[in-house]
Amino acid sequence: MRLSRRALLAATTAATSLTAAAPAAAARRGRTGFENLAATGYAALRGQRAGIVTNPTGVTRDVRHIVDVMHADDRVDLTAVFGPEHGFRGTAQAGGSEGRYDDPATGLPVYDTYLKSGQALADVFTASGVDTVVFDIQDVGARFYTYIWTLFDCMEAARLAGKRFLVLDRPNPVTGRAALGPVLHKEFATFVGRQPIAQAHGMTVAELARLFNGEFLTAPVELDTVLMTGWRRSQWYDAWGLPWVPPSPNMPTPETALVYAGTCLFEGTNLSEGRGTTRPFELLGAEGVDGRWAAAANGLGLPGAHFREAYFAPTFSKFQGKTIGGVQVHVHDRDAYDPVRTGIALLVTARRVWSGFAWRADHWIDKLTGSTLVRTMIDAGADTDEVVAGWERELAAFRRVRGTYLLYR
Repeated sequence: MRLSRRALLAATTAATSLTAAAPAAAARRGRTGFENLAATGYAALRGQRAGIVTNPTGVTRDVRHIVDVMHADDRVDLTAVFGPEHGFRGTAQAGGSEGRYDDPATGLPVYDTYLKSGQALADVFTASGVDTVVFDIQDVGARFYTYIWTLFDCMEAARLAGKRFLVLDRPNPVTGRAALGPVLHKEFATFVGRQPIAQAHGMTVAELARLFNGEFLTAPVELDTVLMTGWRRSQWYDAWGLPWVPPSPNMPTPETALVYAGTCLFEGTNLSEGRGTTRPFELLGAEGVDGRWAAAANGLGLPGAHFREAYFAPTFSKFQGKTIGGVQVHVHDRDAYDPVRTGIALLVTARRVWSGFAWRADHWIDKLTGSTLVRTMIDAGADTDEVVAGWERELAAFRRVRGTYLLYR
């Protein structure tokens, strides 16, 4: 007897199906939005043709992809997958996608959403024939991490196409305790920041979806969310009990996510942000940088971090194949660590100790920080405290708005 692909997937997953009652240990750890959806027999999708926006982070605790799990379950009608940057299965590097194809594992059509928005993306949803667009991607908590703008663009496109939108929540890996950093000015809107939120937003994707729907969409989409159970705002990713799957090729660990909201700013300079190393965003440097930078950074007494003089040779990106000098950020107290303030301090000290320091000619730093404030203040000789003070009023206003959309304590 020949089994269909769907039957084979069902047979291999039946023994540990998430649609069965969750074990007590999993319940103690808490559940993701997908786990709670599956535990109800996919009640929120009953009678709906569903398409899902996801990537390699859409996994269960035993690292099966949720598309494979859902496709194998007759209680849900999964008919399409929508792939973002890097692709649904994660085969593309930064700035790439997988294109339109049929997924070999499930036979499902995979549609490319990368760099599509508005009516063009709405047309993709219409062509797919789905009734509900589902979103399940692990975020890392920074405004310029593009998957939250994939969420925003997909919500707007679903509204235009007359589709319902369902967000399956996952934890913010760097906690949801506070919003930090400058707030985007709308004239600097790009795919690394569509709307005026803080550089480190301190929200989950379901909370962001509610914020987008209430504050920023042209008109509200029909939005539903499946929340986590057991997650607390003070909780770090490693306390949650989920495996870490890199959301993109240069986000290999939760420790990367911890520093990313600050050190990604080095993308806007002529220094390496550590791409092409095993420690992206933790290693920073350039040709001609020496131990004076680490000494200057350590001299600031920044809470939660030490800075080590480091030498490394990136295998791709800036300074490919060249040995360069710089620092490695070592976080020793993550509860005290402020990634955005630390990123600013590293920019300030790099400019002071290395004569070769320069911003990217296209002023990409303004897109990352959301305005000209950081660049112009540092160029004018401002110290870390002065730069941080420059955004405090706008940050306080964002925090007030943010508070009305939070879903967890």
